[in-house]
Amino acid sequence: MKSSLLITFIIGFLAVNSPAVAQTHNAARRNAAPPNIIYILADDLGYGDVGFTGQTKIKTPNIDAIAREGVTMTQHYAGAPVCGPSRSCLLTGKNTGHTRVRGNPGWTSSGKPVVLQPEDVTVAEELHRAGYRTGVFGKWGMDESGTTGQANAQGFDEFFGYKGHGEAHHYYPKHLWHNREKVEYPNNVPEETKGTYSHDEMARNALDFIRTSVAEKKPFFAYMAFTLPHYELTVPEDSKKQYENLGWEKRPMKKAHYYNDDEGNVAYAGMVSRLDGDVGRINALLKELGIDDNTLVIFTSDNGPEYDNGFFNSNGPFRGKKRDVYEGGIHEPFAAKWPGKIPAGTKSNHLSAFWDFLPTACEVAGIKPTATDLDGISYLNALMGKKQKEHDYLYWEFNEGPNGPKQAIRQGDWKLVKFFEKPAELYNIAKDMGEETNLAAQNPQKVGELEALMKTARTDDPNYELVKLKEK
Repeated sequence: MKSSLLITFIIGFLAVNSPAVAQTHNAARRNAAPPNIIYILADDLGYGDVGFTGQTKIKTPNIDAIAREGVTMTQHYAGAPVCGPSRSCLLTGKNTGHTRVRGNPGWTSSGKPVVLQPEDVTVAEELHRAGYRTGVFGKWGMDESGTTGQANAQGFDEFFGYKGHGEAHHYYPKHLWHNREKVEYPNNVPEETKGTYSHDEMARNALDFIRTSVAEKKPFFAYMAFTLPHYELTVPEDSKKQYENLGWEKRPMKKAHYYNDDEGNVAYAGMVSRLDGDVGRINALLKELGIDDNTLVIFTSDNGPEYDNGFFNSNGPFRGKKRDVYEGGIHEPFAAKWPGKIPAGTKSNHLSAFWDFLPTACEVAGIKPTATDLDGISYLNALMGKKQKEHDYLYWEFNEGPNGPKQAIRQGDWKLVKFFEKPAELYNIAKDMGEETNLAAQNPQKVGELEALMKTARTDDPNYELVKLKEK
């Protein structure tokens, strides 16, 4: 009996491990379609502006569906408290102490804008190595000179949207950009907020990019850097209807640099809902094309909120907002889904930040990052509920406005906040997420440790010296 079982086992083992079977298995692995990656980035959306983090006034059913069908990361951070450096961190895998662009245009020691250079390896360039088709739709924000910082020069096959920051302030622009060419909108009247709404054009091009990629049988990376709900506060009337006549408090808006609609609260809610509607169209298209279970979808925001004065509780439980290195300026809503890979309805309290996306995307694509000096760590295991390597620390710096430069560092539950030429502030985020109680006086040793670590967390850059800059 034992001998017959042994013979059966040997025959089975040889069959499974024969060269022919091994070649078949290897071929199947090679022919398996690489996962698609969609990264949806809202602009100035606060931690508390979506349903899955507690928003009750603004309806976000499609964004919430990503959280319901996947995972929410409760301790996810932006790269910076404003969009330019935050996006640079996202693209390069480095924190604001190391990435190329550490501030918005003009907020440099020289007063001249800094753009990405050829030696900067972006996540799009990495995914190109793995055979991905790459596209960015919305606010690029890395190109103020039309040269090395241009999206197509940084690994993207397709670009549609705003190339720089200033032009992204208006939703009815006279032109947008398709790759290196202007797309004119002669019927748009920016100051009267009439014509073609720019967000709709970006969303349409993003969906077309997905369809084309699938038709060409290419894995794709779609970076959807939508501008909603960034100032100016304006949105087509159909997005406002569900919020009108609800008895909300009025917030009259004026037209100045931003050509805002008359009523701010309804406009803001409508802008978030319009963004949510296009997230729904993305989700529906993935199912229609039969690629939902082979696509990682991530949703988050680039920095804290700017518009809200408390009516929407946009910063949730946190102190501060856009331009702050307190939690309200950098702690972001985050949800991701990947059916069959990410368990539905789960949560992760893993500490993560924008600079983790590049190594995460590389791991999803089955490659290793080119650079060996990244600050990022792949959070793929955390998404899937597996054991995850932790950061030693997370670091931010920001130098804009009268209170700059500002720095912050988080290590475990401790967070140190440092304002220029002022005593450091120390908070225990696990016990005090609102950063209400400064514990520096009671913990001088921890303050000293984190201040020393903060000095090692950045490299000197003549464009971004930690000195007081002139007010713009």
